[in-house]
Amino acid sequence: MYLSNWLFTTRSVLWETAQVYWVLLKVMVPALVVVKLLQEWGAIDGLGVLLSPVMSIVGLPAIMGVVWATTLLTNVFTGVVVFLQIAGDMQLTVEQVTVLGTMMLIGHSLPIEGAVARRAGVPWWVTIALRVGGAFLLGGILHIIYTRFSLHQVPARIVWQFETTDNSLESWALVQLNTLALIFFIILALIVFLKILSALGLERIMHIALSPLLRVLGIGQAAANTTVIGVALGLSYGAGLLIRDLEKGIMSRRDSFLALCFLGLVHSVIEDTLLIMAIGADLSGILWARLLFSIVVVALLARFINYIEVRRVASKVDR
Repeated sequence: MYLSNWLFTTRSVLWETAQVYWVLLKVMVPALVVVKLLQEWGAIDGLGVLLSPVMSIVGLPAIMGVVWATTLLTNVFTGVVVFLQIAGDMQLTVEQVTVLGTMMLIGHSLPIEGAVARRAGVPWWVTIALRVGGAFLLGGILHIIYTRFSLHQVPARIVWQFETTDNSLESWALVQLNTLALIFFIILALIVFLKILSALGLERIMHIALSPLLRVLGIGQAAANTTVIGVALGLSYGAGLLIRDLEKGIMSRRDSFLALCFLGLVHSVIEDTLLIMAIGADLSGILWARLLFSIVVVALLARFINYIEVRRVASKVDR
């Protein structure tokens, strides 16, 4: 009897993992191919040229537009590699690296993460406005504060060094396959972890602990698990589980939308934050300011949605 129950549970977990993984694969694989084509066609350089003139608004050299363009279309790691190649002989301050790093952490991997968010109900225009606009807005705010109060004006210290890698198509394909395989096991571990939390009754405690923050964000308790996972590990993992809950009817579309907007602004706070710290950025911007900014933006967005819904109901009543 015990063996039968164990086999049933294992089969159920594997099937649930496969469903979440398949949803992500259908979105991520085409997006990965598109990103590679954009790189090969020079789209990153073109976007970098477009961004270069506005870098001065946030106190950055024009050439840093190439770094942010790379990050927007690929990922934070690739953006850091380009940064290290460009910033070798430049005397950047901690302020400048912090501003750039904060913008990179908010605005990155748009083709892939935007596609995942769209699959969960967030339109492309919202993702672009929120993450590109939000990154530029917060970068500008940090630049004004740091300059006004003469904060972090010392030279940045880069502790991470770039090593040349193989840029061949075969190497790229192998890296993507390894990454996609790893995603399956991470999703499996997350689902097992969530089931253990539920079985031990810890899930309810976590929901109670998060309820004040979720209340401020206007997000329901049903989104607590996926929000925590997304913030800690990354948007794609949180969104994958969120899509599962949405399709099962566990979560409303409103909660899904707001949770993904929040995750778009702040996610993968451990790995990505440490990576940006390694190039000389300060935690005040890349973590604390980013977290506070994300809470304020999504809280305002939730109130705006409530206002629109009230107006819509009132309009129907008047008719």
